[in-house]
Amino acid sequence: MNDNDKNNMTHKCRILGVLDDGDASLGRSAMAHLQQAQLVIGAARTLALFAPHIAPGAVQRDLGGALSQVPEWIRAAQAEQCRVVVLATGDPLCHGIAAFLAARLCIEAIEVIPNVSTLQLACARLGLPWQEMKFASVHAKDAGDWLPGSPPAHGLYALLRDIRQHDRLAVLTSPDNTPDRIARMLVAEGLADDFEMAVAERLCQPEERVVSGMRIAAAAQMRFADPNVVLLWRTRLRAPQVLFGLPDASFEQRHPEKGLITKNEVRAVSLARMQLRADSVVWDIGAGSGSVGLEAARLCWRGHVYAIEKNADDSAIVARNRQAMGISNHSLVHGKAPEGLAAWADPDAVFIGGSGGELAELITLVLRRLRPGGWLVMNFVTIENLAAAVEALKAQGAVWDVLQLQASRSKPILHMHRLAAENPVWLVCAQAGGAP
Repeated sequence: MNDNDKNNMTHKCRILGVLDDGDASLGRSAMAHLQQAQLVIGAARTLALFAPHIAPGAVQRDLGGALSQVPEWIRAAQAEQCRVVVLATGDPLCHGIAAFLAARLCIEAIEVIPNVSTLQLACARLGLPWQEMKFASVHAKDAGDWLPGSPPAHGLYALLRDIRQHDRLAVLTSPDNTPDRIARMLVAEGLADDFEMAVAERLCQPEERVVSGMRIAAAAQMRFADPNVVLLWRTRLRAPQVLFGLPDASFEQRHPEKGLITKNEVRAVSLARMQLRADSVVWDIGAGSGSVGLEAARLCWRGHVYAIEKNADDSAIVARNRQAMGISNHSLVHGKAPEGLAAWADPDAVFIGGSGGELAELITLVLRRLRPGGWLVMNFVTIENLAAAVEALKAQGAVWDVLQLQASRSKPILHMHRLAAENPVWLVCAQAGGAP
């Protein structure tokens, strides 16, 4: 801590949790801090609510649209030995401003005086225990209604991931990301019959209202007063899921044998060689029926898979497989690589199951975009494509190896069984040059 930081410690910035019943929500100590403050920071609505308790000479700053400036406001005021108070709704450490400020100011510069979270209040109104609930927030900028396959930048992306993983949720909404928008997302993802919803409007205000036990389809058509909190609880139990090694029959495919799928044995080894983590970003180029990318999405539940498929029928099948498997962290483009890949996040792993003749170009692009330590895994069934891939990797100075897989599966013959060989497949695995 430098001398300036030490001098600024005379008056800590108090972050006060408040509710919409005004001074009734503050204890004696918190009220004293507010009344003595020389700088009060908060949303315009909150500043107006507590205006009678703010000293006449105190400076008031609206943080609406200016959140990034708040740490500097506090530093400047503390340098002048001013008393600073930040007004935050509910518990400032529950999806609130306190964590933001703590990360940007010396920890000794702030003191959090929490209140009851509005999520706790909503649970209390319905008598729902919340210790096992997932608390979430969609208090983000307007990203529009949810569309299946939306990328991680969408304001509802993280919430949908939480909904897939949890049975009970309490959600802080925003004027843009409203309860009806959340309900429409559940409808779009085929989850409308899996959950019920309750909405607590204007908690601690005279107009407070709690609407409970709503079907999702009905909530999607309703409007609710702001501010509000959403509660979701699962009414249909989730079936246990296989973690890895899904059978080929789990995926819809085009028939007869024109549809493409990476067979179970090859898929398992390919996924293993991709060295996936829970948060990996994966590219699936030439998705076919989507088996590799969709299974990767299940494994990388905190990551995201970007897939591209040029065949219209196969692209539609990938979308249906995604819906049937309940996968949200997967974006699909109907097109021919490398078109569109520039908009994708840099990958930790890339799978190429089909190239459409642009193999060398794709390999060059992928090796350039791979994150440090990332893997490119390619499957080939023809000698010509294998040779083209190896030449391209040599030209790029990549580190690579080739593995041949040939599985045989038992098939009945009269009252006995024989082994029927699958086509051999070459797995080419590579990293950018210089990788360990």
